[in-house]
Amino acid sequence: MSSSEYTAITLQVRGKIGIITLNRPEALNAFNHVMSVEIIRAFRELDEHPETVFTVLTGQGRFFSAGVDVKEITDRPLPSNSSPAELKLHYMSQFARALELMRSQIDHRKVLVLALNGPAVGGGAAWFEGVADIVLAAKGSWLQIPFNALGLVPENGSILSFSQNVGVHRANEMLILGRRCSVEELEAWGMVNKIFPAGGFHENVVQFLQDQLAVNDGGSMMAAKRLQNAPLRKDRLYAVYDSVDALAERFVIGAPHERFRVKKEQLAKGKGGKALL
Repeated sequence: MSSSEYTAITLQVRGKIGIITLNRPEALNAFNHVMSVEIIRAFRELDEHPETVFTVLTGQGRFFSAGVDVKEITDRPLPSNSSPAELKLHYMSQFARALELMRSQIDHRKVLVLALNGPAVGGGAAWFEGVADIVLAAKGSWLQIPFNALGLVPENGSILSFSQNVGVHRANEMLILGRRCSVEELEAWGMVNKIFPAGGFHENVVQFLQDQLAVNDGGSMMAAKRLQNAPLRKDRLYAVYDSVDALAERFVIGAPHERFRVKKEQLAKGKGGKALL
């Protein structure tokens, strides 16, 4: 297992801790095709690793992730002269990676630790936070999920997983209204387990997990994770499918296209950040 096999992430094993690091800091770790596939590969490798207990997902640079790379989405050719049914099939096929990314997390055997090294927006704020087993964060980080501002819907089952973590009304503030929330707020709400200083964040995360391994049996922690998540699995997988279906329908009627066009123009002019999905 070597990070040299990856280009958009790095993969490292430190004893019983496997660490996946998003590694496109120049793009604020925005998700493109390569990164999505590599994360799925890395989850599979660590799931099958004979020694690790914890799988950590984190980012390199000042952001955890700014979401899906808008430039990649807007550059995709649209099918022409297609019926609504054909358009639906086209968009559902585009979202196949998202389905496997979420299943890889929901079915992951190791204790999944999300380590938010910085702010997260869109997909970076919605895809992992609700299904991770433990969420650690750097002081001053924040989440914002503006899907509705782009004519989309809350993605990848986040409506359910966020409600399970913080309750329906607080989840609605984030997912329907797009409210930006600090990790300090999210710690008070129960979504974030622990906040570390931003300086030395990654080493603090590793030390924290090593401390847990010194006290707790790894196999027992993995068994407890399985027992915790088993009753949630079917509902979470269905919520992922349901959200992908709803997202495809939004694209079929063309709801996001104009908003994406405007966003791409803002990016070309150096405004509006790197991504916002």
